[in-house]
Amino acid sequence: MIDTKSISLNSLGIKNATIRYQLTSSELHDEIIKKDQGVVSSLGAIAVNTGEFTGRSPLDRFIVKDAVTANEVWWSKINLPFEEDKFDRLYDKVVDYLSEKEIFVRDCYACADEKYKLNIRVVNEYPWSNMFAYNMFLRPTAEELKDFSPEWTVINAPGFMADPVLDGTRQHNFAILNFTKKIALIGGTGYTGEIKKGIFSALNFILPMYKNTLPMHCSANVGKDGDTAVFFGLSGTGKTTLSTDPNRSLIGDDEHGWTEENTVFNFEGGCYAKVINLSQEQEPEIYAAIKKGAILENVVMDKDGVIDFEDTSITPNTRVSYPIYHIDNIQQPSTGKNPKNIFFLTADAFGVLPPISKLTPSQAAYHFISGYTAKVAGTEAGVTEPVPNFSACFGAPFMPLHPARYAEMLSKKMKDADVNVWLVNTGWSGGQYGVGKRMSLKYTRAMITAVLNGHLGDYKYEDYHIHSVFGVAQPRSCPGVPSDLLSPRSTWNDDEAYYKAAFQLSNAFRVNFKQFEEFANEEIRRGGPQRYAL
Repeated sequence: MIDTKSISLNSLGIKNATIRYQLTSSELHDEIIKKDQGVVSSLGAIAVNTGEFTGRSPLDRFIVKDAVTANEVWWSKINLPFEEDKFDRLYDKVVDYLSEKEIFVRDCYACADEKYKLNIRVVNEYPWSNMFAYNMFLRPTAEELKDFSPEWTVINAPGFMADPVLDGTRQHNFAILNFTKKIALIGGTGYTGEIKKGIFSALNFILPMYKNTLPMHCSANVGKDGDTAVFFGLSGTGKTTLSTDPNRSLIGDDEHGWTEENTVFNFEGGCYAKVINLSQEQEPEIYAAIKKGAILENVVMDKDGVIDFEDTSITPNTRVSYPIYHIDNIQQPSTGKNPKNIFFLTADAFGVLPPISKLTPSQAAYHFISGYTAKVAGTEAGVTEPVPNFSACFGAPFMPLHPARYAEMLSKKMKDADVNVWLVNTGWSGGQYGVGKRMSLKYTRAMITAVLNGHLGDYKYEDYHIHSVFGVAQPRSCPGVPSDLLSPRSTWNDDEAYYKAAFQLSNAFRVNFKQFEEFANEEIRRGGPQRYAL
């Protein structure tokens, strides 16, 4: 254990606690085993069960409404207000609950670019929560710890249950951000993702408001010539898979900032990957990262610790967190130059979007606000056919400001940096889900590679076809990809059925966008589908 200074939590209101400060990953591993809170898997990673909650609880995420946030936050079903006095009373109850307990404290930081660095103190009730913080946030050196001064504090008490009637919460769990006091208060849930997403949400407010920096829910990598590529996408679209490239170095897996100096930096010091249906053959880098120092969440194992990655009996949201150095091919430090290409990934289960298409700046801003993918039959109860799924900015649950503000920032940065933006459909071709087939990963990789190698860069009218419903420019040819696959209509062999599905999806885009119209400028509004079904 690093013993650089004596830590007191009296200023937080936590009294007479036994403080375990800055334990190493190995020490935390041993603590988890000693306290019988986890089991070592056959791969060496420790496996824990997060209890009642195996995912985030969006309806229990709140932001304190005060002088800092009242006129800036986009108050909505995503950003729920919490009263200042109720926060203060609940905070006092949580720190009183933690007093006189053994607790685990970690000083760390977010943002790999020194100019944007955010110092964080994480206070955890459980050692595995603290190990998650070690994995996911950036790790200061012993020298940096000597003068460490935290700007934000995360207080995480999974065992504390709120009383909704007295405390103003919806139920016994909660995750509350207080931007005035710079505190993320989390209780009643053991799901570690609330810790990570609390700080991510805070940065999504801080960076655009005070640093003129665009926060992005994306992965990023960099080529040997220093060209940065950014991949936006919701769960299941291939964001992690496609950004993991043996010929390019990984900057980060999930959360980044795009600065006014036109550089990109990772927020985190690790990765938090889904492991449902993980295989060594399909995703060797992630599989190899599951070793001692990693934490598996809610996986099913046999008596010998062998993991069944296909077992969803606890949850389909099985996860692993690991420090980024568990991946061999990484960018150090986790920063890159101005992006040259941005990819919006969507798993279109309607099968009508091109496998790849180039977007104008207005289209890019529109699709960024929309954040489209699709749910397919079997993913949720009652889903029997494809259902459009929109999440603004490809990360709506973590965006405190109005989505149009992020989209306008993105649009300006794309123009200033002359970035190419591509819409990539990793979903269905030749028909919708149940009729067509999922796009081959081999061909999607070939299209991404063609973009990064400059083979699809400059727009020439004769090389592209303008999609008659969505108006996007789809290439007529691409190295390594059959030309007939590039036209979604031609893969259907049924024009009437194709256009019926295309108009169904385009109308869903319009209905979703109505909530943003009054806030979006004319350029963004022009980026949507321009034709209506008769």
